[in-house]
Amino acid sequence: MSTDPSSETRVRIPADVDRPDTVLAGLTAHQLAILAVAALAIWAGYVATRRVLPPAIFAALAVPGALAAGALALGRRDGLPADRWVLTALRHAATPHRLVPAAGPVPPPPAWARARTPVPVPAPLGLPAVDARGLVDLGEDGAALVCRASAVTFALRTPAEQIALVGAFARWLNSLSGPTQIVVRAEPVDLTADVAALEDAAGGLPHPALETAAREHASFLAGLAAEGALSRQVLVVFRDPVPAGAAERLARRAAEGAVALTGAGVTVTVLDPAEAADVLARAADPNGETRPSGLCAPGQTITGRMA
Repeated sequence: MSTDPSSETRVRIPADVDRPDTVLAGLTAHQLAILAVAALAIWAGYVATRRVLPPAIFAALAVPGALAAGALALGRRDGLPADRWVLTALRHAATPHRLVPAAGPVPPPPAWARARTPVPVPAPLGLPAVDARGLVDLGEDGAALVCRASAVTFALRTPAEQIALVGAFARWLNSLSGPTQIVVRAEPVDLTADVAALEDAAGGLPHPALETAAREHASFLAGLAAEGALSRQVLVVFRDPVPAGAAERLARRAAEGAVALTGAGVTVTVLDPAEAADVLARAADPNGETRPSGLCAPGQTITGRMA
């Protein structure tokens, strides 16, 4: 067996490996089914009304339906086929948009309150989405485990080090046995508290030069905040589609990933329940306020008293 890298056979893998197979005229079976159903519906309508409507009038009435069917079969929106996008939009419109933490159905308000301010009855939120082990409950789709990964200064490494890092990362990718997602998030940083702390501490420093440096640094941080400073976070999410035994399998995959990525200079840490819940909250509303730490989650029993 030859060990010369130049003698290895390289195979080009297309990027669209998940693209559905085409059946006829570059169309998939799903697209052909939509067009066939639309054609049959138009033909049935023509047969049923040909003795009542002239062909020209029927054609004028059928054109909008044919165009709509063509748009559903051939169109795309936000990376989704048009028919899936429409079904998702209809499902979203039919789903309650006001959710509250409740163990069961939410009773409607009294009749006098509904008459004064008619609002839709909220639906149960179904918390907790994150259990005590830090697993994100996906219902019938299984569970997910969110981990924090450190970044690597790849550009500052030597060519030999870069090759070693890429090789270690490739080995981890080849060892994956389940759905895994790498998420790189960027969100605004609130530097108000840091600037205020520097301003407050500057006056008490023992030397005027230190005070000047502290105030200049506070001014620098204030400038960064005004320009919209961002912090970057790298997350590795392991998912298991089978709910039964997902916790053990995800924990094992996270431990194996942490060991494998050590060779690439990446440290992987499993998020605790509070950190995982905070990540989900910030992903849903990046500009929203986070829930203060130390507060009980909805539905959690309070077992102690404040000092």
